[in-house]
Amino acid sequence: MTKDPDTTPSYPRSAVLAFIPYMNHQPEYLSSAHTAICHQRSPNQHSSTRLALALTAAVAAFAACGCKKAAPAPPPPPIVQVMDISATNVPLSEEFIGQLDSPQNVEVRARVEAFVDKMLFTEGTEVKEGDPLFKLDVSPYEEKLDAAKGSLGEAQAALKKYQADVARLQPLAEKRAVPQQDLDNALAYVDVGKAAVFSAQARVKSALLDLGYCDVRAPITGLIGAKQVSIGELVGKGSPTLLATMSTLDPIWFYCNVSEAQYLRARLENRRTDRNLEDLPLSLILANGSEHSAKGRIVFFDRAVDAKTGTLRVRAAFPNPEKLLRPGMFARVKVDLGVRTDSILVPDQAVAELQGTRFAWVIGADNKVAQRSVKVGERVGEELLILDGLKAGERIVVEGVQKVREGVLVQPKTAAQIAEAAAAQAARQAEAKHGKE
Repeated sequence: MTKDPDTTPSYPRSAVLAFIPYMNHQPEYLSSAHTAICHQRSPNQHSSTRLALALTAAVAAFAACGCKKAAPAPPPPPIVQVMDISATNVPLSEEFIGQLDSPQNVEVRARVEAFVDKMLFTEGTEVKEGDPLFKLDVSPYEEKLDAAKGSLGEAQAALKKYQADVARLQPLAEKRAVPQQDLDNALAYVDVGKAAVFSAQARVKSALLDLGYCDVRAPITGLIGAKQVSIGELVGKGSPTLLATMSTLDPIWFYCNVSEAQYLRARLENRRTDRNLEDLPLSLILANGSEHSAKGRIVFFDRAVDAKTGTLRVRAAFPNPEKLLRPGMFARVKVDLGVRTDSILVPDQAVAELQGTRFAWVIGADNKVAQRSVKVGERVGEELLILDGLKAGERIVVEGVQKVREGVLVQPKTAAQIAEAAAAQAARQAEAKHGKE
């Protein structure tokens, strides 16, 4: 029996070599491969031709599929931290920085020119009104007083003589025993004598006054400061010399400057709560952060706003029975303005500002963000009071605002969810590290 000829197609070497470039995605060799296969001489001319056409079609399909690259997958939506807005009751307050001062700061000065003989007080202690403070040299003023008294005696003696002359001349003048002019002169001398006595009495009073100024006493009850002169020093020459300064400390005053906006906002809040600004309790916070034990109140608003600074001067009074507070101290006053109900507070970083407009990023039900303009009130701790633009039940972006823009899809996560995911990631990394070890 004769065997059938082997019909298994043989792949010419040139055809295989022509197909190799397509494995490297080089479709430019397609036409050359087809030509090489079709012109290959073989015993089975037709089988080779059919094989060449099949290879050509396969290569063309392979080239068509291999030349077109798949588009990359879009990145996942960014993860942002969000918070749900809820209404709450917010205690409102204002703080002002100012300085303490005494209701009475009295400068004790020398009113006469003299040398200081004695200092009769202890510096930095409280003295009572009328207590002696300084003794000045009285010798010159005692001499001046003696001289004034002598002049007064002379004037009084001269007046008595003039009065006696009138008493003697008056009946004689009535009998025309003496000229009327003599009586008139005597009466005039009486008037001159009275004037001289009056002047002498004034000089005596002046000498007594100057002598009294040598005994310097406390004009008020209060705390006295350091002495400004020393014993033996000449004071009062040319101008009154400052000897010491006294201050009353209970109550003590607090002065501050309030801007127009702060003043108007406080007035509006008081009108809303039906409370007078002057009746609000004030808390005094000292430089070390401690709070004064006694509450104060506002006692004075200045008449007008300072045109240079745009501020209004305000004074408050605080009890100071322990004399802890001293003039010149810097402090802060916290004013309790009441409670605003159904208020919305958001973190400071959730509100951005662009060209003078405040806004927040609100997340809708489809997890897309939208920019929302908001009206911001005062700061409450680390949060801002939102007066308009947001409402309870909405979600806003708190962290990751740099990742969002209008209409962008995001993955909203709460702070707790982000912390939980971070903890899980850290646990997986630790487990993987432990497995490698």
